[in-house]
Amino acid sequence: MKKTILILFAALLLAGCGTNKEEQLRERAAELCQYIPDHALLEKSKDYMTADFYTVLDTLFNHLPEHEAMDHEWLYFFVTGNGGTIPVYSVDSVILVDETHATAYVNVRQKWEDGTFDEEAGSEEHQLDMELVNGQWLMSDFDGHKADCIRHIALNRQEQAVREAISDYLVREIAPHYSLGELCVPVLMMVHEADTCVWGDFWVLWYNVSGDTLKTVSGGSHPGRISLRKEDNRVTVTAFDQVEDGARFQPSAQRIFGEHYDLFSQMHSNEQVREAVRKEQLREYVSRNGLSIKYYQDFGWPAIELQ
Repeated sequence: MKKTILILFAALLLAGCGTNKEEQLRERAAELCQYIPDHALLEKSKDYMTADFYTVLDTLFNHLPEHEAMDHEWLYFFVTGNGGTIPVYSVDSVILVDETHATAYVNVRQKWEDGTFDEEAGSEEHQLDMELVNGQWLMSDFDGHKADCIRHIALNRQEQAVREAISDYLVREIAPHYSLGELCVPVLMMVHEADTCVWGDFWVLWYNVSGDTLKTVSGGSHPGRISLRKEDNRVTVTAFDQVEDGARFQPSAQRIFGEHYDLFSQMHSNEQVREAVRKEQLREYVSRNGLSIKYYQDFGWPAIELQ
C-alpha cells in the first residue's frame, strides 16, 4: 500500500513539473514575441535570439543594399505586412521537442493604431522556434524565415559579385575612353539576367569631388550583352557585345536583346527610371566607400540630394 502511494505521488510530482515547465515556456514565448522583426531589427533583440539567427537577420536588415519592400515584403514585415497595423500576440501552445528545443504556436491579430482590431484580417497562427542556450530560452527561428534569409543573402552576394565584375570591367575597359575624373561610378540597368549572360543598359560616368558633391565630368551609355564566367565563387567578364551607334542602333539592339528588346527600349528611353537607378547606386557606392558625399550634380543642372 505504501509503495503504491509513493508511485502515485511521484507520478503527480512529475506531472506537476511538466505543467510548470510548459507554463514557463509559454511565458518565455510570449516575451520573445516582442522581438519578432517588424520593419526593423531591434538592437536589443540580440539578447533574445540565438547568435546565428540574430547574425542572419542583422546581415539582412543592416548589411545588404536596400530593396523595395514590395519585392521582398516578408523580409521587412514578418507578421504585420505594410498595412499600418500592430500585431497582438497570444501563445496558443508550446511543444517541448527535446531538452534544448521547443516550438511555440502563436496566434496573431492585427490592431490599428487607434486600438481597434482589424476584423477583416481575422487571426493567423505562426510558429516560433526556441532553443535553450546557457540556461536561457532564445528565439532560434520564426516561420522558417531563417532558411529564407540565408537563401536571400546567398543570392544577393552572387548578384553583388556579378555587379562588381561588370563594374570593374566597365571601369577598366570603357571608362579610359572618356575624359577622366577622380571617381568612375558605373550605372547598371539590368534588363535580363541569365546564368552566364546579362543584358542591360550600362552607363559609365566620371565625377570630380567638390566638397560634399560629386560633379559629373563625362560619361555615356553602353547597352549590350555581357558574357560571364563563374568559377570558384569568382565572376569575370569574358565578352561584351555592344549596341552600335547611329543608324545601326535599333537593328543591333534588336539583334542583341532579342525578346527583351521592348523592355530595354522602355528603360533606355525613360530618364526618370535611369535617374532613380543612378541615384540608388550612387548612394550605395558612397555608403560602401565611406565617402562624405551628400549630392551629385550634372553640368548646368541643380545638385541632387542623395538621401
